[in-house]
Amino acid sequence: MTLSFYDEVGGHETFVRLVDAFYRGVADDPELRPMYPEEDLGPAKERLTLFLEQYWGGPGTYSDTRGHPRLRLRHGAFHIDPSARDRWLAHMRAAVNEIELPPLHEATLWDYLQRAAFAMVNTFEPSGIGPSANGRGAASLPLSAPAADSSD
Repeated sequence: MTLSFYDEVGGHETFVRLVDAFYRGVADDPELRPMYPEEDLGPAKERLTLFLEQYWGGPGTYSDTRGHPRLRLRHGAFHIDPSARDRWLAHMRAAVNEIELPPLHEATLWDYLQRAAFAMVNTFEPSGIGPSANGRGAASLPLSAPAADSSD
């Protein structure tokens, strides 16, 4: 029987440690914290833990309770620019370092986390991190040239 990555790295406890370490950083991050509208980060921790466990071959609880992950769709309401991505990655890098996986497992996990973070970027506008609220879809620049003034 072949073990999954989930089993090889220690299963549930490893992913709980990873996610707890990650959210310790997010909790004090003035730019990322607004992306989590819930006052308590507990539900976000649970969602990320369940997602990562399922992705890496653990229980399918995430899909059983929340449906298909649809990461881009679920994050579409948030302004995720390269700065937000980099801050997310910095906290995740610290969390990965903290759990001290064997080098091959660490590299495998980190490769996925980087690719996922880059895939979540949905804007290159440098401000507005957090729930999109009003106007997220509005263009910040005119899409056509202004009409010429015919009074000249």
